[in-house]
Amino acid sequence: MLDSRVPPNQSVTRLFPVLHYGPVPRIDLQRWRFRVFGLVSHPQELTWEEMLALDHKRVQADIHCVTGWSKLDTEWEGIDPSAVLRLAEPLPEAGYVMVHGMNEFTTNLPLQDFVAEGSVFAYRFHGQPLAPEHGGPMRLVVPHLYFWKSAKWVTGIELLAADRPGFWEERGYHMRGDPWREERYW
Repeated sequence: MLDSRVPPNQSVTRLFPVLHYGPVPRIDLQRWRFRVFGLVSHPQELTWEEMLALDHKRVQADIHCVTGWSKLDTEWEGIDPSAVLRLAEPLPEAGYVMVHGMNEFTTNLPLQDFVAEGSVFAYRFHGQPLAPEHGGPMRLVVPHLYFWKSAKWVTGIELLAADRPGFWEERGYHMRGDPWREERYW
C-alpha cells in the first residue's frame, strides 16, 4: 500500500527535484580523492579507481526530502559504506560519522545509520551515471533518513566519538532526521 511507504506530511512526486546550497561543482575524476580519517586505525585517501574497486551494491529505496516531497522506487548503484570502513578499521570509540562533501558541506550520522542496509555511496541512478546536479559523480544515499543526510559530491568521511552538527544541523535542522518521526528542525 502506498500510504505505508510515505511518511507524515510528505507528498509523492515523480520528478526528482534539485535542491542544494551553492553551485554544482565541476569535478575532475583524475584529481578526485576520498579521505577516511578521524578515529580509524588506517587513514585512507582513495582515488576514483580505488573507490570503484570496493564492494558494490544495488539499492532500491524510497527517498524523502525535508521540504515535503517523497520519491518512490529509486534505484541506486554504488559502494557499500561498510567496505570503506573495513579498509580504515574504525577504533572502538567511533560511534558517529561526519560526511564531507564539496562546497564545504558536511552532515553527521550515527555509525549504525551510515552502515544501514540501504546506505550506499551511489555513482549510478536508475542505471545511468549520477548527474552532477544530483551529486555526481558520487553521493551518499541514506534512504531511511531525510535526504539532506544523503550528502552530494562526497569527498570523505571522518569517524568521531561524539555527535557533532554538520552544515544544515548548525542551521537548525535536526541532528538525526528520521522522516517517520518528522525530525525536520530543532
